[in-house]
Amino acid sequence: MKTDYDVIVIGLGGIGSGALYWLARRLGSNALGIEQFELGHVNGGSQDHSRIIRLMYDDPRYTALTPHTYDAWSVVEGEADLQLVVQTGGVTFAEPSHAADVARYAQAMDAAGLPYEWFAGDELRRRFPQFQVDDQVQVLFEPKAGLVDAAKANAAHVALARGYGAAVRDRCPVQAIHPGDDGVTVQTECGRFHARRLVIASGAWTNHVLASLDLHIPLTVTQEQVTYYATPYLKAFSPRRFPIFIGYTADKPVYGFPVYGEAATKAGIDLAGRPVTPATRVFDPNTVNEAKLDAWLAHYIPRFLGPKLYTKTCLYTMPPDRDFLIDRAPGHPNVLVAVGAGHAFKFASLLGQILSQLALDGASQYPIDGFGWQRPAVMEPGFESLLGIGKIED
Repeated sequence: MKTDYDVIVIGLGGIGSGALYWLARRLGSNALGIEQFELGHVNGGSQDHSRIIRLMYDDPRYTALTPHTYDAWSVVEGEADLQLVVQTGGVTFAEPSHAADVARYAQAMDAAGLPYEWFAGDELRRRFPQFQVDDQVQVLFEPKAGLVDAAKANAAHVALARGYGAAVRDRCPVQAIHPGDDGVTVQTECGRFHARRLVIASGAWTNHVLASLDLHIPLTVTQEQVTYYATPYLKAFSPRRFPIFIGYTADKPVYGFPVYGEAATKAGIDLAGRPVTPATRVFDPNTVNEAKLDAWLAHYIPRFLGPKLYTKTCLYTMPPDRDFLIDRAPGHPNVLVAVGAGHAFKFASLLGQILSQLALDGASQYPIDGFGWQRPAVMEPGFESLLGIGKIED
């Protein structure tokens, strides 16, 4: 059994599977991916049929990256001959009381020179009569937005990496990592493996993996959920007729998808879940949040609703500023850490490419300076969390 590699990746969710794929393109059999659960598991944050992809962000650090996400996914699609990105168009809308949220998106898009349209609620109803909004609602429409098939994308990353010769060990929990002069040794339940460099993309288990390096990131893990509705109006909500959407109308934005992966629509409330740890999370839905989502949809998109098919839970893992962390671990230049902050899947393949460049070249061609370890949210114990929820550290 081969035990020595150039790079090992711990965690094969969205970002980790992406890193393994891009590393395998250059390293072949000298790349190893380790996953504590079975491949395609539902314990973390990268499962399910769909995630939103869009150019639109309200922060120039992200709009500098969003165009490149499409390029990275296109490479994977071309190699796998699979469609992973489905373009539906995207609607971001706000009631007048939340108009500033939409304005921030427009400002960042303008600064980046990215295309969008800005119009009022009457035009939204004309283009997409599924929405029942008042005229004063402010709307941004982005034609290139859509969804990424999350489960299929993860599987494609891993399959293509194997095609290049990479090794994959699933059901293989990491017990400890031991740095040395010539790299890092990873102790697992499946044996010991050595590599010159290590990539940690372990989501909610990040601090567990970092513990043997005496490192800790102030992460909040929350249990979030999405609900699938068996709408009887399938045609009206097909990807060709209905866009992905984000609605700023209350304290938490609501987001949703056309029919995809199931004969059902899908929606959720962003960052509405309770703080948990991987040990305390459950898979039962929060019925209070289900009811809030039902009421919101009944008001704004009534035909979106139908009998509940099911509600799925997942985990968000976030620094206090809810920004990515993509950097070397302090004091351990051979160890790279990536945290997606609960909104990274659209970037997953690009972040995997970036991690491969950092591991093999020492730098990336993409702008990631704003996502380093040395920032107040990560380094200052008194940093005030921007998450709007109680913080719990795992």
